[in-house]
Amino acid sequence: MEKTAHNKKIAVLGGGSWATAIVKMLLNNESKVNWFMRNPDLIESIKRFHRNPRYLSSAYLEISKINFSSDINEIAEKSDVLIFAIPSAFLKLALGKLKINIEDKIIVSAIKGIVPDENMIIGDFFNNKYDIPLPSMVIISGPCHAEEVALERLSYLTIASQSEDNAKYIASSLQSRYIKTLISDDIFGTEYSAVLKNIFAIAAGICHGLRYGDNFQAVLISNAIREIKRFVDTVHPITRDIKDSAYLGDLLVTAYSKFSRNRTFGTMIGQGYSVKTAQLEMNMIAEGYYSTYCISKINEKYKVEMPITEAVYNIIYRKKSPANEIKLLTDKLN
Repeated sequence: MEKTAHNKKIAVLGGGSWATAIVKMLLNNESKVNWFMRNPDLIESIKRFHRNPRYLSSAYLEISKINFSSDINEIAEKSDVLIFAIPSAFLKLALGKLKINIEDKIIVSAIKGIVPDENMIIGDFFNNKYDIPLPSMVIISGPCHAEEVALERLSYLTIASQSEDNAKYIASSLQSRYIKTLISDDIFGTEYSAVLKNIFAIAAGICHGLRYGDNFQAVLISNAIREIKRFVDTVHPITRDIKDSAYLGDLLVTAYSKFSRNRTFGTMIGQGYSVKTAQLEMNMIAEGYYSTYCISKINEKYKVEMPITEAVYNIIYRKKSPANEIKLLTDKLN
């Protein structure tokens, strides 16, 4: 049965930069926000300094309006809306400690990745494993970097749900003078697009690390948006405009921005770092690393033409030479 959100208690689950940015956005509109993060020491630091010292430290947080807990069950029980901003690789671990039933909750995914081992986007995962009706799922997508939210620079979010009521509620909870929100019903297309753009940001980073210039990057990204269109139109064929901000805009900001962790990860690979060394040196998760494997496995069923995804897969999982793989890729682009 579809659940709708009206004057609900909202929780954010996760302690990283995107979770912090979402809390900051919610505090503009909500009198109270419940916030789960697994590290109690980090909670105490945020309470003391009014900032997350580990992630997005420039964002000031109004502590009096936040109810913290390192117990996921306590937060889930007190909340009607659960906004998940936990990296996809750790989502199952966090949910493994959940003892209460969440079928009656509005589940919001701010996770731009696929659940490893399951090869499912977040909406499908909650629908299949936790019996959350698809209309009770809401997807938050960009184009939006947490760092610019912290700086209160004008940003846009796309809020997708099969329930217009739920989409509007979450949109109104997040919008402010520096956050504009758009509504969509394309939960599958926006979520898959958010996953794919991280893969293409890795590709853009690899090419940057190999010293390919702006001219080639333009060709790469124009091919990437067509690769997204081929894939999402095959997996979930509905009428959509791939040039909308949720698709093309999110791809552009992730592929080009200095704040993009996936582009940074790719740049390190292109410069000669091993995958493991690049991961160790980064302080944040590059979702595209996991997404590359999962999308490649999913595409074994659909057999969509995806030369950029294949090149990234060959580089980071088959340990092929970045220089050779990108050289081969250049002959497949147009």
